[in-house]
Parts: sequence; structure tokens; C-alpha cells
Amino acid sequence: MAAYDGVVELYASLFANRLETQPFARAMIGTFAELVRATGNLRTADVGCGPGHLTAMLHELGLDAFGLDLSPGMVDHARRAHPILRFQEARMESLPIEDGALGGILAHYSMIHTPPAELPELIAEQGRVLAPGGLLLVSFFGTDGPEPVQFDHKVAPAYSWPADRLTELLDDAGLVPFARLLHDPASERGFLDAHLLARRS
Repeated sequence: MAAYDGVVELYASLFANRLETQPFARAMIGTFAELVRATGNLRTADVGCGPGHLTAMLHELGLDAFGLDLSPGMVDHARRAHPILRFQEARMESLPIEDGALGGILAHYSMIHTPPAELPELIAEQGRVLAPGGLLLVSFFGTDGPEPVQFDHKVAPAYSWPADRLTELLDDAGLVPFARLLHDPASERGFLDAHLLARRS
């Protein structure tokens, strides 16, 4: 979102370690990349790519990765930081990608600001652009309760989600979850860090 324009350099510096201190997230992204490679369709979108650090990681893992973000400042930073990769401005509910084109989508904490009522539309759009058998890895803040929980994020209001509820939304969009990882948080917020892997049916 455009609110990230004001914190581009700070945000980029915070995530410069490329998940070196986050072994669980790193393992899930590595697994995701391996499974996408196995489909034979290497074209992969990093939606909500921010400064492009994970787009670069996906590229290094053998994928034809490109980044999309709503924030012009983030896109500009990503282009300067990773000049050999492709980045463009885009809205997650209207991806500039043809139907069934992608082997993979990474949504790494990029849907946390979406109000719960609007999240099904975003997930349906991801399902639209994935090829049958394509993979989605969505990472988010998890909560143990039955409903999403709004919390104050440093940039904009955000939501944590029960993994079961998000699994249902993926199912409804024709994305079949087949693996999940929940682990203790690396932050003071106290939410679980959650990762769901799903396959386009």
C-alpha cells in the first residue's frame, strides 16, 4: 500500500538479512521453490514484494520471479536494488497477469492489511492467475481464536488470522492447502508466524 512509501529505506534495511534469522520462513520458501520447479512452470510472482529481497531469493532458487507492489517507492527501491529482475506497480485484487499463467505465487505477509471481508477477492485473483497445479505460499500472522484479529501495525492497521479460517478461504477459491507451519513468533506482538502451502486444483 502507498503508506509504505514513507518507510521504504527503513523497511528495506530491516529485511536486508533475507530471512537469515528466520529459519522456518526460509525453509518454507525453499520448499515452495522446489515444488514450483517440479511443475515445469517457473514463472512466479512475489505479490506485495516490498523492497524485492524475496523476489531475489526466488530468482536464486531457480524461479523466473518478478515482483508486484502497490507502493511506487517500494517498486523503485526494488528496481535499484535488483536491476536484473522485473518489478511493477500493481494492486493485488487486479493482477496484471493473464489467466492460468503462473507456476507459483508468494504472498509473504502481503495480505495482512486487507480487511477480512475483502480477502476472498484477493485470494480468488491469485487463483485466477495460477496454472492448474501451480503453488501458492501465503505467510501471515496467526491467531488461536475463531476470528481474525485487528491490531496496530507500524504502517497501517493489520489482521492476524486463524489458520483454519484462511484454509477455508483458500479452499473456496480452488486452492487446496496441503501443508502448514505454525511457530512461535519472532516479534513482541505475540502472534504465531503462520505459513500455508496450497496447490491450484
